[in-house]
Amino acid sequence: MIRVFRIGDITKNLVKVIILILGIVLLARFFNGMKNLDWKNLLENRLNSLEDKTFIEILNENLDEPVIKKEKENVISKELDFIKNSLISDSIFSSDENNKEDNIETNDIPENPKTEVVAEHNKDDVYNTTYNSVQIKNETTFQLTEEMLTPDIDFDKTNIVIYHTHTSESYTPTEANQYLANGNFRTLDTEHSVVRVGEELKNRLNSKNINVIHDATFHDYPEYNGSYDRALVTANSILENVKSDLVIDLHRDALGDSTYAPSVMIGDEKAAQIMFVMGTDGGGLNHPNWNDNLKIAIKIQQKANEMYPGLFKPIILRKYRYNQHVSKGACIIEVGATGNTLEECLISMKYLAEVISNV
Repeated sequence: MIRVFRIGDITKNLVKVIILILGIVLLARFFNGMKNLDWKNLLENRLNSLEDKTFIEILNENLDEPVIKKEKENVISKELDFIKNSLISDSIFSSDENNKEDNIETNDIPENPKTEVVAEHNKDDVYNTTYNSVQIKNETTFQLTEEMLTPDIDFDKTNIVIYHTHTSESYTPTEANQYLANGNFRTLDTEHSVVRVGEELKNRLNSKNINVIHDATFHDYPEYNGSYDRALVTANSILENVKSDLVIDLHRDALGDSTYAPSVMIGDEKAAQIMFVMGTDGGGLNHPNWNDNLKIAIKIQQKANEMYPGLFKPIILRKYRYNQHVSKGACIIEVGATGNTLEECLISMKYLAEVISNV
């Protein structure tokens, strides 16, 4: 019996063997190099570099890496694509045309209610600066003087703007508010996201004859990275036609811990705690009015501490600008965290509207 060997088959097999040998050699060199690394020293250096950084700073730093940046963008976008398709197929996707104004009870505010911060699922407040009752966690290199903190500033409440840089942020579902969410609580269903919370604040302020422009444009979908750039376009577009001293970028705390649910009891109601995140020009971007922004935040929080102590957590002051150069009263307000429910956040807006109307 004669066995015939084809030259092409022999060549293919030889190439496979050569590739296999090269792979083994490269792996051997790689693992040999790994053995020579001082892992303990590398780990200690990395931990030291992260010691004084916040979660958001670490996240922003990592997102500067092109590969990680692209992958994070792809993951969030794909997950939200899946949610959008599911919502459309179930005919429950919310659009601006479908959103309806809720009936607001104007007599549901208790008089002089007792307030108490809920310790469960919360974290101790961290701050390093105070002005009267207002606590501030200053993460910048600025030395805050009493003059810089004194809220000797007025702002016009004729028009208030609300928008959302991270429009898809949402909360822990409940029996009354079920929705389809991706990993770190995000959804395109605006009835169950920060958009719904912003709409509640708008309706509450409207009931007090304060005009509110609430923009529900998605800035973190279909692409997550670049959200602040797109949000700036939206904010500037609104402010071209409307003058506003109070421009609120309404978020949810981005901390990736679903057990974190900062709350306060106001009378018999459990409300999600609120937090100002204020920017500066410490990162190098032009922001001449950051001190005015801070003064207005202090003025609002000081009133909140008089009316509903514990509703606000300490103000966080950071070196990033966060598009707050658009107005003298621009700010980020974070309402609750992933562990809070939508119901708790809606209750917060009831009391925040009372505070703003009384400032």
